[in-house]
Amino acid sequence: MSALELKQEHVLGLAPMDDIHREFMQLLARLDDATAPAALPVLDELVTHTEAHFAQEDVWMEASDFPPLHCHRGEHERVLEVLREVRRLAAAGDAGIVRTLVRELPVWFEHHASTMDTVLAEHIARTGYDAQTTLPELAEA
Repeated sequence: MSALELKQEHVLGLAPMDDIHREFMQLLARLDDATAPAALPVLDELVTHTEAHFAQEDVWMEASDFPPLHCHRGEHERVLEVLREVRRLAAAGDAGIVRTLVRELPVWFEHHASTMDTVLAEHIARTGYDAQTTLPELAEA
């Protein structure tokens, strides 16, 4: 069983964001636990979740007039490019790329959560914006 989980220091105090981050880490843990033949469907779930996760943060950033929106969004776009490429390579038979993703994506996430997402959560709290989960694919989770 994978040891991947949302670390307490990455709980930001913004419940909708913390919930999305928790689900992200749970999907990574499932991917970590998946055997090679079962990895592709879990990877698909992770890609779908991450697309919705980042789209939700985009909604919050735009609605709250978050100043570094473009920098934050740019990082999201780069991660999605990597996820989609990993998915393509995994579908072509490269099982090792999934193991690399499971090792590296949590490292990226910890840095992203402790910097960019922390600043976003603080901005939302400071401005009084009511951040709710508005995307159906995340609200159902």
